[in-house]
Amino acid sequence: MNRVWGQRGPKGFAWRRIAAAILVLVLAGTATACSPRSKDWSSARYVIAGGGSNGLYFAYGSELAAELSSSLDVRMEVAETAGSVDNLLRVSSGEALLGFAQGDAAADAVAGAGPFDAPMPVQAVARLYDEYLHVVVRADSPIDSLDDLAGRRVSLGAENSGVNVIASRVLDAADVDAATIEDPELDLSESISALERSDIDGFFWVGGIPTPGIAQLAETAPVRLLPIEQGWVNAVNARYSDAYRPSDFPIGLYGLDASQPTMAVPNYLVTSSETPDGMVRDVLESLFDGRTRIARNVPAAALLDLRQAIFSGPVDLHPGAVAYYRGQRD
Repeated sequence: MNRVWGQRGPKGFAWRRIAAAILVLVLAGTATACSPRSKDWSSARYVIAGGGSNGLYFAYGSELAAELSSSLDVRMEVAETAGSVDNLLRVSSGEALLGFAQGDAAADAVAGAGPFDAPMPVQAVARLYDEYLHVVVRADSPIDSLDDLAGRRVSLGAENSGVNVIASRVLDAADVDAATIEDPELDLSESISALERSDIDGFFWVGGIPTPGIAQLAETAPVRLLPIEQGWVNAVNARYSDAYRPSDFPIGLYGLDASQPTMAVPNYLVTSSETPDGMVRDVLESLFDGRTRIARNVPAAALLDLRQAIFSGPVDLHPGAVAYYRGQRD
């Protein structure tokens, strides 16, 4: 059987920063063509471990797969997955060549902590953008805080998702017993559908903003986002890993009439430590050269920054990535 591969930012979400970044990329035009691709590529089918079909991971992965397929002349596709933990497991096993992962889940993976029984052989390719914790309820819901979730039917994320990791940690920090919540363990698509039908009272989600599925939901069924207090963010950092920072959802996002405090965590593109250096270099050249095209459909792609991409926290950069970034500096 052939192997299948599949610094702290400013507080709040800067809409103008994304718009400015896209404008800079467009004005720059298409970048220079990639160097000759590594000889390590083959005719095999390569996979990018994405996420749920309504999430930003899947959208970004779809655009990246198309970019890599075109620029490198390889067979690249995106796979729908449960999210960060699932992606890290797939990359570690060789089922996927690349994957998206929250910084906290990636830190657990390399340490063999949390949902990982042993250290995973994963390394960072690039820091991409920040993700934000969403706790979504209907606008007419009586639920106003995390304390109100006790006794309710609320999805804390799908099994093997980074959402589930953060949800459990935040509830712990807020002194809310997760055992008192009826958790159907739904992915984003399932959560959105269930909330529309009023089959659940709310759901947790961690993703870039705007997350496409939630934006679409807000157009047909008005929603609210529950506040995440800074003290809880500090407590999560103290108890688990210093991967989180306080942030805010801006006015207007998902129809919000006021900004809402939340927490943010960085997102990485990861690969196996066994991936050849030349392949990682090729991926990065295509990723940076294709930012303009990717950002047209995935605005968060405009936040990819050469100076920030190297900051992967406790997750080592892949040697091929180190070589690429050093080459850009010289």
